[in-house]
Amino acid sequence: MALSDWYFEYEIQVNRPGLLGDIASLLGMLHVNIISINGVDEGRRGMLVHTENDEAIERFQTIVETIEHIHITKFRQPKLRDRLAIRHGYYIPRDADEKNTFRFVRDELGILVDFMAELFKEEGHKLIGIRGMPRVGKTESIVAASVCANKKWIFLSSTMIKQTIRNKLAGDEFSHNNIFILDGIVTRRSTDERHLQLVREMMNMPTIKVIEHPDMFVQHSEYKIEDFDYIIELRHHPDEEFTYEVVEKNELMSESNNFGGFHF
Repeated sequence: MALSDWYFEYEIQVNRPGLLGDIASLLGMLHVNIISINGVDEGRRGMLVHTENDEAIERFQTIVETIEHIHITKFRQPKLRDRLAIRHGYYIPRDADEKNTFRFVRDELGILVDFMAELFKEEGHKLIGIRGMPRVGKTESIVAASVCANKKWIFLSSTMIKQTIRNKLAGDEFSHNNIFILDGIVTRRSTDERHLQLVREMMNMPTIKVIEHPDMFVQHSEYKIEDFDYIIELRHHPDEEFTYEVVEKNELMSESNNFGGFHF
């Protein structure tokens, strides 16, 4: 006897009345519980279901494949993107060439927070990079996702309020359960060897690290962009291009306004 969730997605060929009811009734007869249903794309519907017997899922799949008015597009144990698609009604866009790159715009901050929170809930090492222009909501989204995941966040370097560069941690700040956040530009420009050593220690810890401006972070370092498990891109609008000259200028202005920054 198995306890498992399954994700079932189909494309509607003929949207006849009662189609969803027929599928739901079939699931009911097989004692498969529907957890949630939502449209996940134009003409597509997704279902998250739960069963105590995976043989029922096999029988359901065999029967549902004979229904003429639908075309099955996915039938699998749910992935993170499947659960979020059900929750929010569409799939988070992913780069066609870089499968680990996910794209958001500022109007989707709520979905971005939800996405990162689910990543933060997972155990073990995870390296996440987030690209975006100044004041688009990168740091705020990371902090909000940490709160949603019930995790403590630790800034190793940041310009959120004033430029911050940490060179030591204390007490429970070393916990593997914390979310470590750093600004790739601030860290790359730092000449504080204690800060750089702290960053190296955190990179080797089996915990979650989130790096703003990952492309700048990997410059002149032993790390590569391929080391990142996820890359998140956040734009003000879909056509916005990243201009790192503007980003670095903003960082320099932040440092100047903060009278050289805050080291501790």
